[in-house]
Amino acid sequence: MKLILKIWRQSDTATQGGIHTYDVEDISPDMSFLEMLDVLNERLNAEGEEPIAFDSDCREGICGACSLMINGEAHGPEVTTSCQLHMRSFHDGETITIEPWRADAFPVLKDLVVDRSAFDRIISSGGYISVNTGAAPDAHATPVPKDKADRAFDVATCIGCGACVAACPNGSAALFVGAKVTHLGELPQGQAERDSRVVNMVAQHDAEGFGGCTNIGECTSACPKEIPLDVISRLNWDLHAAMRHGH
Repeated sequence: MKLILKIWRQSDTATQGGIHTYDVEDISPDMSFLEMLDVLNERLNAEGEEPIAFDSDCREGICGACSLMINGEAHGPEVTTSCQLHMRSFHDGETITIEPWRADAFPVLKDLVVDRSAFDRIISSGGYISVNTGAAPDAHATPVPKDKADRAFDVATCIGCGACVAACPNGSAALFVGAKVTHLGELPQGQAERDSRVVNMVAQHDAEGFGGCTNIGECTSACPKEIPLDVISRLNWDLHAAMRHGH
């Protein structure tokens, strides 16, 4: 395959970036999207040009580091992570535009790399359970209804990649926060801090500069783990309940 790549280049957060165009050839349809970028970077290195910076780690769709806007879509045209997107999803001769996440709360560090530490601060504000559950047998001694256990496991699959934020016209992280609040709120161990958790996490979300949710639904459409939109309803329910309780 031969492709034309229009890639965002930016040397650092303070510098104005722009789109640069590159041609790549001999790309196998079985390559992953990141492997295709590796091929381009090998050529740029050989030519003495600065390689394109992008994030990756596991390359197995687990860590969520591979955050790319591909032709205006978070992670590209398939419902998966960028590292699990393969070049057979594109056509020979196609022009592909590659950009970093588009969100004020995710400032660009370099090229396609953004700072997603805002998510870490949201988790630190309340996305945890502080009760001592003891050793494994002690934790298992607490009964959890199957429907709640299944729900908690389903929403715990959120990998915090930020696709929901990048896809949202408002730059909202409500799906991410809703997934974390729902995950812990379904478990008996999470009840003691349920009110303070949602209040603190929503306050941190707003302080980081994420936008408000208007239920457009682009977040769940772009989510590689298919976190359902109703976790935002649960987030709002818990927040209103906490406010009624005086938090």
